[in-house]
Amino acid sequence: MTLLRKIDQNAERWLLLTFYVMLVITMAVEVLRREIFAYSSIWGEEIVRYAFIYLAWIGAAAAVKERAHIRIDVIMHYLPPRPKALLYMFGDVVMMVVAVIALYWSYEAVHVSWKFGSVTDGLRVSKVWFLMAVPTGFALMIWRLLQSMRRDFTTLRTGKPVYEGDTLFD
Repeated sequence: MTLLRKIDQNAERWLLLTFYVMLVITMAVEVLRREIFAYSSIWGEEIVRYAFIYLAWIGAAAAVKERAHIRIDVIMHYLPPRPKALLYMFGDVVMMVVAVIALYWSYEAVHVSWKFGSVTDGLRVSKVWFLMAVPTGFALMIWRLLQSMRRDFTTLRTGKPVYEGDTLFD
């Protein structure tokens, strides 16, 4: 298995794990500091906040990849493979349109922050790094949607059962 294939299969999992561990450790340290030493830092709160934001957007991309978004799929159980694949493809196209529009508009906040050089209050780091969570999440979603549409098109052409998703963590 090539390195790119491993990254493609597990990128979101490792990023989710990294941000989750960072969030939990920082939050635990901050709680201990607050309860034991009666002192807390502003940087800890910022790290937790921004780790959670990245966690949410990367998680959204992972959900797109595994078809794990919340949906009402009762009708899917009664459809034959071809209409099921077409319905999934329609959903992917609608989500793609929304993701492209959101990606375009999410860069506005990044651009303004970059232009004016805004920094975070506690970390004193450029806000661009944290505002990039939204366009990064939508870019990952678009990539995963393209892969999903390709997979569904192949399924439709070959007549195989449509991919209905996998669990993120077993």
